[in-house]
Amino acid sequence: MRPCLTALCLISLLAISGTAPAEEVKPRVEQTVCLQCHTLAVMKAEYRGIPEAWRKSIHYQNAVSCQDCHGGDPKNAALAMSPQAGFVGVPKPKEVPKFCGKCHLGIMENYLDSGHGKALMATGRGPNCVLCHGSHNVQKATIDIINPKLCGVCHSYDRAKEIKAALLRTEGKINKIDRELKTLNAGLISTEEEDKVLFRTQAEYRTLFHTVDVHLVQSKTGEFTKSLTALDAQVHQGFGELRFRQNFSALIMLIFIGLALSIFLLSRKSR
Repeated sequence: MRPCLTALCLISLLAISGTAPAEEVKPRVEQTVCLQCHTLAVMKAEYRGIPEAWRKSIHYQNAVSCQDCHGGDPKNAALAMSPQAGFVGVPKPKEVPKFCGKCHLGIMENYLDSGHGKALMATGRGPNCVLCHGSHNVQKATIDIINPKLCGVCHSYDRAKEIKAALLRTEGKINKIDRELKTLNAGLISTEEEDKVLFRTQAEYRTLFHTVDVHLVQSKTGEFTKSLTALDAQVHQGFGELRFRQNFSALIMLIFIGLALSIFLLSRKSR
């Protein structure tokens, strides 16, 4: 009877927690000839550090490897840097937006229409993607990238400060909903649709700064707030479901324990 009672209690406790053991998700990045060559001792120090910088980047975390940006054949040393295999070396400053825009299309379009993009295309000088985000050690974009030190390289911080103030209102809501969705996922509540809506909203929102248009950012803030408020209401429904599951599991556990105790007492009485 005791093993049975213990098993029932364990099952019920797992049901109450509603969580599954978290597994560490590692990016599936294959070893390539690019990485092999760039770690050789004969390689110049500035190039030898590229693989390590890349492993600290958001690109590595999302399994974006050398060939995804630079082309070439990552499995064949003879073709790794071959133009016939689509290899592109270090892009010139004016080429950087289209180089990154292969993946970040919406951001590239907004950037090229902005004062930053027009200045770069006209003169070959000015802020491009790598000036703000880095090249190989690319970090996840956050609102903190807008700061006096970085923006002050080219001009005063005044306009960027206005844009950041408008973006902060949306950023706070996005971060809050993102944390809540992770909590629901940990409780085994499906949030697939909500995740897609948040990702799409976040992607659209983060293209805004690249327009460098204060009035556009300010006018769009209301639209994003409305969309995120609706999403927040859906998230709250998810928490209602989570509480129901936890309460129901607690009730089941109490029933199991009550039955187990009754059977135990009846077995003792029959003896």
